[in-house]
Amino acid sequence: MGREPNSELSAGIEHRPVNQTALLVSLMAVVACVVVIVHWPALSSQAISFDDHQYLLENQLVQNPSWASAYRILTEVTKPSSVEGYYQPLAMMSLMLDCAMGGRPDNLLPFHITSLCLHVINTLLVIALLYTLFGKVWPAAMAGLLFGVHPLTVEPIPWIGERKTLLAAFFALWCLIIYVRYTHKRSRGRFTGCAVMYVLSLMSKPTAILLPVLLLLLDFWPLRRPIKRALIEKIPLFVIMVIFSGITIISQGRAASIRMPGEHDLTRIPLILCHNIIFYLYKIIWPANLSSHYAFPRPFDISAPMVLAGVIGTCGLLAGLLISLRWTRSLLTGWLFFFVGILPTMGLIGFTIVIASDKYAYLPSVGLLMIFAYLLGRLWSRVDGSLARRIIIIVFILALAGSESAATRRYLTCWQTTEGLYNHMLTLAPNSFALHNNYGCFLFKKGQNEKAIKHFAKTLQIDPSYLPALNNLGAAYYAQGKTKQAIICYNKVLELEPNNIDALNNLAWFRATEEDPNYRDSEEAIRLAKAACKLTNYEKSYLLDTLAAAYAASGKFEEAAATAEKALELAQSLGEKELTNEIRKHLYLYKAGKPYIEFHNKSLLLED
Repeated sequence: MGREPNSELSAGIEHRPVNQTALLVSLMAVVACVVVIVHWPALSSQAISFDDHQYLLENQLVQNPSWASAYRILTEVTKPSSVEGYYQPLAMMSLMLDCAMGGRPDNLLPFHITSLCLHVINTLLVIALLYTLFGKVWPAAMAGLLFGVHPLTVEPIPWIGERKTLLAAFFALWCLIIYVRYTHKRSRGRFTGCAVMYVLSLMSKPTAILLPVLLLLLDFWPLRRPIKRALIEKIPLFVIMVIFSGITIISQGRAASIRMPGEHDLTRIPLILCHNIIFYLYKIIWPANLSSHYAFPRPFDISAPMVLAGVIGTCGLLAGLLISLRWTRSLLTGWLFFFVGILPTMGLIGFTIVIASDKYAYLPSVGLLMIFAYLLGRLWSRVDGSLARRIIIIVFILALAGSESAATRRYLTCWQTTEGLYNHMLTLAPNSFALHNNYGCFLFKKGQNEKAIKHFAKTLQIDPSYLPALNNLGAAYYAQGKTKQAIICYNKVLELEPNNIDALNNLAWFRATEEDPNYRDSEEAIRLAKAACKLTNYEKSYLLDTLAAAYAASGKFEEAAATAEKALELAQSLGEKELTNEIRKHLYLYKAGKPYIEFHNKSLLLED
């Protein structure tokens, strides 16, 4: 195996010339300014994306910052109640701090400012890492510039719920930098710092779980350390990796849903891997038609052109990378860094309905930047002393960055409004059932029921078995006063899935509180509400509120008041202010011996 020159590492990073440091700082300042200018439209974005409702719009803990709220978010390790998903306390508390600084559902600017600042800092950390690895100022700065303005970095900035991506990358990049410095001058303090940053990254978003493996890849290239010693010294990091892997699987399974590898068809995982390997490389090289929602090709087999291209392309890519080992370790190692970094999001463990997402490539792209910075550094050294040739290189990189910047600006226009974002995504994926369902939820909340019904109906046309859309269609019909249609929808959900909590709760509330006595049935309401409460161990305040209304509808006011008091206590402990106020009003009626009657949709819309 050939060995490429490694003189850039021999001097280490402890004794850089002062003029190099000054140049690096100056170039970093210029890059930071360019990144801010390019991403500036993100600050005016008003788009609400898929899960923003649970991260901000409907999250009372985030909207009402307090030490108690922060403590609760931090200590709910295996069963988060503040968000439907894995343990991510630092991301949630980061959004909470934005709320403390004036951020609100109707004022998204503080959130976007923080996210843009994090992206700028991450860009500078990428430059610092590449400089620390290779000791070349200009190549590191140029590679960092291309990262900072690339269209694939747009998504995490205006998307509120993706604060976790930026924050996790921030700590992971620090972990990488501190580790490289540790390898140049080993000390317990530096290794501890590396471990701490790793933990903080995992507490932001656990997709950085394989960071110890990335450090081993750095040991192979460009650090060229003895692998056996490097592996042994990372045992504490692998212990952390195992612990957080368990926490992530348990918390995701309890708070939302998760699909383990054994639940898939045996051919599904290899096809996903091949598809995504080529898909991400294609989007990085040619970032056109970007979207926050890349649906699975249908049918998902070798007959789909993108799947077939992925299989053929992956085989060719791997062959070329293995052959490249004859001359350099850089190509294979940099690609492996990217692949290992993105592997947790590749679908081996399923937690999302999309096949790929731009945000998943945010941190892993550093591996490809390592290849680019290294090769650019080699080229930069070869034209040493030739100012004209170096200017040509700089002009080429600036032209490339300009092209990326134009694409980034175009993509940012899609994020200015929620309608614009969904219309953009639906243009690229018109047959995505999840997009139609989520857009319908947004329209429903805006009071545009007719449009919402059309999108829910389109969802069911694409996938008749998608129960959230059927439940949502019932909610939209109910809000329009189309009682019969609503009952049909709810009953159909329960026919297909008898333990569907949302349908049980919606139908129970409807049977207990409907103003038309022809549709009220208090005994059925009690049965349905009890079934929903039992499925959740009586731990959901809104379900207890429904059960209390059912008791009151049947004249059991003592049971109604007692149940409402439990619901009130639980809602207060969870910081659910709106629901707390509603339950108080209901409780007042029950104590006065009156049922609660309302022509009103109280159901929860189901978004992906």
